[in-house]
Amino acid sequence: MTYPDLGENTLGVIFGKRRGLPGDVPTVRTLRQAKEMGSSLGTGFLGVGAGVIAALQMVYGLTLLVWNWDAYPDTLPVALAWLLLLLCLGGVAISIATRGESMPNWLFAIVLATVFGVIALDFVAIWPLENIAGYGTASLCASAGLLISVTLRRSWEVLLAAAGVAIVLAWGILVNGPVTTTTLPSQLGFLTLAVFPTVAGIYIIRRFRRLVQTELDRVLVQSTVSAPRFAVGMLASEELARLDLAAEELLDSVATGRLSLPLDSRMASRAASLATELRLHLIEGRRETWLYHAVTESETLGRSVTLSDRSSLAGLLGRRQRDGLLSAVWLLVSDRATRPATVEITIGPASAANRPRTDGTISVPIVITTTGIPRNRVDPSTWEAIGKVGRYTDSTYDSSLRVEINCLVDNPADH
Repeated sequence: MTYPDLGENTLGVIFGKRRGLPGDVPTVRTLRQAKEMGSSLGTGFLGVGAGVIAALQMVYGLTLLVWNWDAYPDTLPVALAWLLLLLCLGGVAISIATRGESMPNWLFAIVLATVFGVIALDFVAIWPLENIAGYGTASLCASAGLLISVTLRRSWEVLLAAAGVAIVLAWGILVNGPVTTTTLPSQLGFLTLAVFPTVAGIYIIRRFRRLVQTELDRVLVQSTVSAPRFAVGMLASEELARLDLAAEELLDSVATGRLSLPLDSRMASRAASLATELRLHLIEGRRETWLYHAVTESETLGRSVTLSDRSSLAGLLGRRQRDGLLSAVWLLVSDRATRPATVEITIGPASAANRPRTDGTISVPIVITTTGIPRNRVDPSTWEAIGKVGRYTDSTYDSSLRVEINCLVDNPADH
């Protein structure tokens, strides 16, 4: 779904068709805050889990250090490596406890410098042994500094740093000792243990943040189910509040005498602009239904759903029918993040076959057409949600699904 450019009024407020999502609106502000490092719901608990995994990795490395202590030609470099690593992790823990869940650029730079410094010192200690995979301890645990950063920094930053660690360790293994069929399993295990926890942490954090954003979007959109037949959406509500404040300030200035009548040309132009925009909102509020706002104001639905409802018949649906239709469309598109899928909703038009019934209801035809969603991939809960809307029939064409729903609603002529 494409969105036209939006204009800006004399007060700096976006107006016109609200098919886009300006950055300074409640919906987008909330979603943007959910994406910021350290502010996503529950990432603090994930950070604690990452810290526990890092601690276990450190215990394993220290156990190897004690086990191989007598094999080191010089224990000073490896002791300094471990001391540096422990000081780094302790400093990060103190920073989080005092500054909150954040890691500024300078602190992340220190963590990166410490990680590669620890690897260098550990290499100096074990290089004469010509078996980095067998005797590496501090270098094995150096990425623990990156693991505790996965909830505090952007995923791509931590991923690049983990790739750098993997490259340095692989270089050391290739240059320091022979790679044979005998040594290859232990060398691959060394690289995996050094880098995999960080990569797995990045994956978990990304999936968690996507889940939070999707659920937050669903909660915001679900509020449209209880809206009147014709109403303004979440974006227009904030715009109306701004227009109302501007109008009140203008009227108060006239009432208190700060502005004299007749108004000068500049203030008269401002008042005319306010009146025009308020009229536009009143007009749009009489033809935009709850479903229009649900689709256009949702990041998830707005990318994949096209709505055709020229007669605004969606406003006639009852709350149970609205919830079923919105849930069905949401289930169709939300589980297709890795595969392109589109949903087209066509409501009406009314025809001779949809004359008023004797029970005070009329039939509203709803057609849901999908692309990229085969029938055998539709979740059973989707059919249950469609059943709340009305009786339906489904068919398949070119590996896509088409659902025709006969929705019975109260006849608006009787109210």
